Amino acid sequence: MQISIYSLLVILGCGLVTWLPRVIPFLLVRKVHIPQIITDFLSYIPLCILTALLVQSLTLYQKDTWPVMHTEYILAAIPTIISAIITRNLMWVVIVGMAAMALIRSLI
Repeated sequence: MQISIYSLLVILGCGLVTWLPRVIPFLLVRKVHIPQIITDFLSYIPLCILTALLVQSLTLYQKDTWPVMHTEYILAAIPTIISAIITRNLMWVVIVGMAAMALIRSLI
């Protein structure tokens, strides 16, 4: 397989465009003192984003109806959330979530 120069430049350009918006804010803020209240506020953003993603994945949306809870996903989320609270270890959370979903799908 041979990659043309154009394809290589497109791949490198896409990587640069993806990388720059993630790095530039850190470079700009590195020398600036941020007040503690802003830092405290920003610390909640990852939790809010993950909660929104979790709630969105636990519900089924259909046109002109109320959202319905997805039973399989809720049943798998319960032990996964408990393991997250107890272990605070991402690897265990992923393992418990995958095992719970596999068990639920094999039983239902």
